[in-house]
Amino acid sequence: MKLALQLAYKNLIGAGLRTWLNAIVLSFAFVIIIFFNGLMDGWNQQAKTDTVAWEYGHGQLLHSAYDPFDPFTLQDAHGPIPSNTNLSPILIRSAAIYPEGRIVPVTLKGIDNSNKTLDLPTDILKQSAAENPVIIGKRMAKSNELKKGDNVILRWRDKNGTFDAQTITIAGIFDTEVVSADKGLVWIELDKLWAMTGMQNQATMLIANDQYQHKETAGWTFKTQEELLSTIQKMIDMKKSSSSIMYVLLMAIALLAIFDTQVLSIFRRQKEIGTYVALGMTRPQVVGLFTVEGAMYSLFALVLAALYGTPLLGYLAKTGYAIGEAQQDMGIPIASRIFPVYGIPLVLWTVFFIVIAATIVSYLPARRIAKMDPVAALKGKLQ
Repeated sequence: MKLALQLAYKNLIGAGLRTWLNAIVLSFAFVIIIFFNGLMDGWNQQAKTDTVAWEYGHGQLLHSAYDPFDPFTLQDAHGPIPSNTNLSPILIRSAAIYPEGRIVPVTLKGIDNSNKTLDLPTDILKQSAAENPVIIGKRMAKSNELKKGDNVILRWRDKNGTFDAQTITIAGIFDTEVVSADKGLVWIELDKLWAMTGMQNQATMLIANDQYQHKETAGWTFKTQEELLSTIQKMIDMKKSSSSIMYVLLMAIALLAIFDTQVLSIFRRQKEIGTYVALGMTRPQVVGLFTVEGAMYSLFALVLAALYGTPLLGYLAKTGYAIGEAQQDMGIPIASRIFPVYGIPLVLWTVFFIVIAATIVSYLPARRIAKMDPVAALKGKLQ
């Protein structure tokens, strides 16, 4: 094996530019696969962290009549708040606002102004001198041309289904990457919403903090943090699957170059192959030699990828990858900058995959050596 490695190294170095062109193309595959997988992992971590901080907390208790995907359930989806200091109540009602005479359907959410479970800036509600202060997200403000200090009419239904209306004041506009905590939502103090709807001490959902220990509560369904985040995980997995098409194309180009090089090498080095056999090397040993040569392309590519890929990927991990504003409004949590995460398993898996692929592609044309007549090979006549 040592002799095969020495001969393979000598032959590849002797091939000059052809060797390095193959290695450079294969190194691109190394770097791009690691970068895009790291980008997906970074997005995954940031999306989960932001969603937990702004919406999910450490789990949610949903009223048994509440379906998050069916707004028609909101009228009856409320119940008495269980006595547990580790739960933050939220009452949800369908409503509408009238900015500049336009009607805009919204979801009205009442939350305790001393909330510490979510990152919502509810202290703004506590500090505001307005009669009916509310806070909204930047997307909500932009789409409806609202700004801090604006007064708009809010219409809602009370517990009996009767319509009522009041003027609310935009006390603050917050910035969040979690679209589902922003678009189409108006946040108001829970006490005020209770008074407006007559639903004293009622809630639609309860957000758990990190101290909460779940116990079965009649009328409420508990959703763990893992269950709530499963949608994001499935979305990231789907994006990874779609990105694999690019990996396959890039790898196909690199491996095809290695395959063609090996075929050409075997054709041009017939006398050398015959000499190896004449000197006592078995056919399997000669096949192994050419296979090792092909596999060594991946090792050269790994060195090249480390030389230019390490500083490049390190820079991107530090500065992040900018995401356009249009993509941030797709309805899924995407930060303005995604910071890739490159774990050791990701790097090792990529190295293993490419080395094995290069070895297999090198072995395929080398199999023909086993069928060669050594005398004909010495004469340079491939049969």
